[in-house]
Amino acid sequence: MPWSSNEQDTAYVAHLNRLIERLTDAGIDFVVVGGFAGMLHGSTLVTRDLDVCVVLSADNVARLREAFRDLRPRHRFASPKHSFLDNPEPGVALNNLYLETELGPIDFLGSIKGVGDFECVRAGSIEIELFGRRCRVMSIESLIQAKQAMGRDKDMIAVKELRAIAEKQRRE
Repeated sequence: MPWSSNEQDTAYVAHLNRLIERLTDAGIDFVVVGGFAGMLHGSTLVTRDLDVCVVLSADNVARLREAFRDLRPRHRFASPKHSFLDNPEPGVALNNLYLETELGPIDFLGSIKGVGDFECVRAGSIEIELFGRRCRVMSIESLIQAKQAMGRDKDMIAVKELRAIAEKQRRE
């Protein structure tokens, strides 16, 4: 794996492991996207959150509440930071959800710019074993599309690196 072995990175990987375990154990169909997906493809650009694409139906929101209940999930961008356990009311479907938990931030995205909704993202993903669980990760091609569509400076740096990784993989 592309992580260094310092104590902070080790803790980060352990937290990601636990977040991924909770999502898979809850039966949530998700795709790892964003910076962590880039790291899984070999990117050296470090991210400290987990981004996943998921359908945020009322049923999935209820599963997420149960899966993360003991991690004190709070809405990251709200002021004050309301508990996800109480807000929104049960039965409400969402488009995106940005949470802060005791294991770190996790963003649930209903669609990915440049790629599309969950079904499009899932179709452009690969299945891997991660932390002893099977899960889906955005393909390097889809990740490049998404990063290009975002167009931020940091995303364009990632695009350059991801293209180099993809080219190296093609040659090998």
